[in-house]
Order: sequence, then structure tokens, then C-alpha cells
Amino acid sequence: MTEEIIKPLKKIKKEAEILKKELKRKTLELVLAAFTFVAALAWNEAMKSFFEAIFPQRKALMGKFFYALVVTFIIVFLSHQLNKILSEENENKN
Repeated sequence: MTEEIIKPLKKIKKEAEILKKELKRKTLELVLAAFTFVAALAWNEAMKSFFEAIFPQRKALMGKFFYALVVTFIIVFLSHQLNKILSEENENKN
């Protein structure tokens, strides 16, 4: 009879430990994402200032489009690289 009680309790304890680790991992991921966002905002301001200095006021619109293209290119490149890394990790798990 005690075995019938102990076995489910061990399972619950094991699942609680897994949940605790997952919660910790997700929290760290979210904190890292928040810091990354803050860094991206800082770089955004720096890049905008850089392009404003390169392109005079008359050519400000062209500078904004150039800035948008550069940022888009960088994001597409990084997204492609990250997807490649993730797919390699998934292949290694299987």
C-alpha cells in the first residue's frame, strides 16, 4: 500500500524539478532577450546618428532608406545563421 503512495509522489517530485529547471531557463531567456532589446535600441540610435552625419539634411530621406536596407540585411543574415544553427542542433539530437 505504501508503494502505491510513494510511486506517484516520486513522479510528482521529478516533474516539479523538471518544471523548476524549465522555469529558470525560460526566465533567463527572457532576461537575455530584454537586455538584447535594450542593446538594439542603443545601436539603433547610434546608427541613426551615424547616417544623419553622413547624409546631410537635404538627403535625409535617402539616408533613412539606406539605413533601413542595412538593418534589414543584417537581420535577414543573422536570422538565417540562427536558423542554420538551430537546425543543426535538432539534427544532432535525432
